Amino acid sequence: MRILVTQTIDESGMARLNSAGLDVDVWLGSSPIPRDELLRRVSGCVGIIPMPTDLIDGQVMDAADLSVIANHAVGTDNVDLAAAAARGILVTNTPDVLTDATADLAMALLLSAARRVVEGDALVRSGDFEGWCPTLLRGTDLAGATLGIVGKGRIGSAVAHRAAAFGMEIIHSSRTSGLPLEALLESADVVSLHCPLTAATHHLIDATALGRMKKTAILINTARGPVVDEAALVSALSTGQIAAAGLDVYEAEPQVHPGLIELHNVVLLPHLGSATRATRRHMADLVADNLIAVLGGHPPLNPVTAECP
Repeated sequence: MRILVTQTIDESGMARLNSAGLDVDVWLGSSPIPRDELLRRVSGCVGIIPMPTDLIDGQVMDAADLSVIANHAVGTDNVDLAAAAARGILVTNTPDVLTDATADLAMALLLSAARRVVEGDALVRSGDFEGWCPTLLRGTDLAGATLGIVGKGRIGSAVAHRAAAFGMEIIHSSRTSGLPLEALLESADVVSLHCPLTAATHHLIDATALGRMKKTAILINTARGPVVDEAALVSALSTGQIAAAGLDVYEAEPQVHPGLIELHNVVLLPHLGSATRATRRHMADLVADNLIAVLGGHPPLNPVTAECP
């Protein structure tokens, strides 16, 4: 049985796939697999392990003979779940194993933006640091500040737990509980996004939402890039409408809005949320186990449906 892995994953997961006797085709490029190459190489495959950068739509499904799409991510916004269901293709994901790593990174962004760490590093490296000064790069205190969590699922809850240890007050807004989003934006000193990307959350943070935030507020996004209107964010950061931002994801990833590149009050990371050695190993093991289970006629460990993304 032939499967396609759209980028190299941890060797532990690859070993599981090979031990299962599968004919494994792996895209070895350092960047995401090009669309035409994806359509060509998926032909004849019964399973695929795509990355969150790969759009797996009906066209891809019809180019193959898929039984399973084992997504190497917890989010599945890159997979057309309705198209998969219509074709009887099972979709799986990697929940739980990346919660702590992503929450840690959200806190890293929060601390970096609040205490202007990247700006300080750049100052020292430039040779322009002239010694301690009482007004140099003053940032934001976390103790006593209010953290607004948007989407309090596994990762949002883990971030809240970490932030509480810094003495932050926690509020949240989600589909089923917490404050209305408008009230959260008006109250929070830091807004951290942890909601899935859906039609309802696309550009959830737009010019109007940013306008509700405090001028001293910080926005953190480790969810999905299109949750934020990047053009509106550039305007808000450059005019002082909000103080700072920390981003790990982008609206048109891997492209980044050029306005963000030019700003000093935003920390930019290359989608590192789950990028620890242990977490990526666990993710690779889980996608392999899900795929092997389905191809072996067993239920998947982590099924995803259109009703339950």
